[in-house]
Amino acid sequence: MSMKVLVAIDGSVHSEAAIAEVARRPWPAETEILVLTVVHAAGPLLPDPALALAAAYVQQTQDLRKRAPELVAEACEQLRHSAPDLTVLTTIEEGIPKEVIVETALAWNADLIVVGSRGHNRIRSLLLGSVALGVLTDAPCSVLVARAKQVSDEADSKASPSFAVCH
Repeated sequence: MSMKVLVAIDGSVHSEAAIAEVARRPWPAETEILVLTVVHAAGPLLPDPALALAAAYVQQTQDLRKRAPELVAEACEQLRHSAPDLTVLTTIEEGIPKEVIVETALAWNADLIVVGSRGHNRIRSLLLGSVALGVLTDAPCSVLVARAKQVSDEADSKASPSFAVCH
């Protein structure tokens, strides 16, 4: 039985934990991995008479568009190196991350979505929003939330993911 696994990344240590989690797991033959990154720059919340914030928004979006191909290529290479039997595909989309992740999973008929999580507490997640929480709420399939362990050395946290499986 083959599987379709959507891995959503953003270049953070938390998405690196998601990639590491997928790379270390055994998968059925013919499993396909789709690495997705979503270009989404936070726009200005208030009107800006000088248009300085709008210019910063445009610059941030352009920077994310430039970085996105490198980001998915690095994840693809890591997965192909760790699990050469997997078929690894990549895609770059634009929009609101939690919506794009769910829409892509639905359109691609994913069996599993893997995302990283910063591990905000409930209040902070409500204030800041949470991509992982939004995906968990609306996903058409199971979701694995990978979390980098909290240790003093950031490099160690990249190599030692912990996880929770939710549906």
